[in-house]
Amino acid sequence: MNDSSKTKDPGVPKSGNQRSGKGHRVHWAKTKPIRRRMNRDFSARIIQRAWFSRADKMIFQLLKHAICAAEFCVTYEILKKINPLEAKLVKDPTMKCKVRFRFSGETFPPFIVFKIFLHTEGHGCKYFSGKNLLKPSSEAVVDAWKMMGKNKCYHQVLEDVRLFQKLKITDEIDIVTIQDYMQYSSLLDKIPISSGGRNNHWRKLSLENIPRTMIMYDIVDYAESGVISNRLQKEMKYLVKRPKTEDMRQRQLRIVSEMRFPSFSSIQPLCRSYQKQSQVKHLGRRSKQAQRKVEKMRKAYLAKEKNASEVTVTTKDSSLLHPIF
Repeated sequence: MNDSSKTKDPGVPKSGNQRSGKGHRVHWAKTKPIRRRMNRDFSARIIQRAWFSRADKMIFQLLKHAICAAEFCVTYEILKKINPLEAKLVKDPTMKCKVRFRFSGETFPPFIVFKIFLHTEGHGCKYFSGKNLLKPSSEAVVDAWKMMGKNKCYHQVLEDVRLFQKLKITDEIDIVTIQDYMQYSSLLDKIPISSGGRNNHWRKLSLENIPRTMIMYDIVDYAESGVISNRLQKEMKYLVKRPKTEDMRQRQLRIVSEMRFPSFSSIQPLCRSYQKQSQVKHLGRRSKQAQRKVEKMRKAYLAKEKNASEVTVTTKDSSLLHPIF
């Protein structure tokens, strides 16, 4: 009985555990390259995300230098290209105007906006507009209606009604709380002057408003297009560093706002002198046979010119020897 129990029957199948182990090894062999490829893609995605994050930090650091330089160093130069009249107000010491630059936008990289503020030192400032000064029952309203015209006056009234239905606070009568006053003040900044507003909202600083002689232009261009210029690439290593001292910060702002003009030594003249033109060799695609032929023709032409000059000299000498009386 014991001998018969120890003998193995060739017709009996193997246990289920052994079959499942073999199938598991086959399945693992098939999924191994797939998992390796997934790990490689995941690693590449991590590296790509880290690289994009580093590039975004560099762009933000450069834009921060640009916005600081625009506010503290080159405000007048930028405002002069946007609106020369407003630039004169900034230069006037009696007006005490200050231009503020900020970041704005819903996506990265942000764009730069600016706004002009008037410091009144606590005395306040009174804005005069015909909408607030002219009473509805006065004759001035009738004269204004005649000067504006019927269509323009109706358009103004409809615009006032539309703003009131949208914002509910469009006049001094509607102000009840401090929040209402802040909302009314911000609305006056957005409304144009023809409608009784100040027209002093946050305006976008475009690339055309920045002087091309500054690295600030290259920074904004790099943030918008992703193309870095040669002069920005030279200063990139120093500008990306975090300023540890005030001197380093001032130097970075000086680099960004410094006027840089091209050197005259690097500019080549449009026309070459006659001597330089004679020294320039022809760089055409000629064969050696054609070059030899041209050289023979040139020598023959020079010899012919030389013979012609000798003949003229001999004729002149003969005329001197036999004068005509």
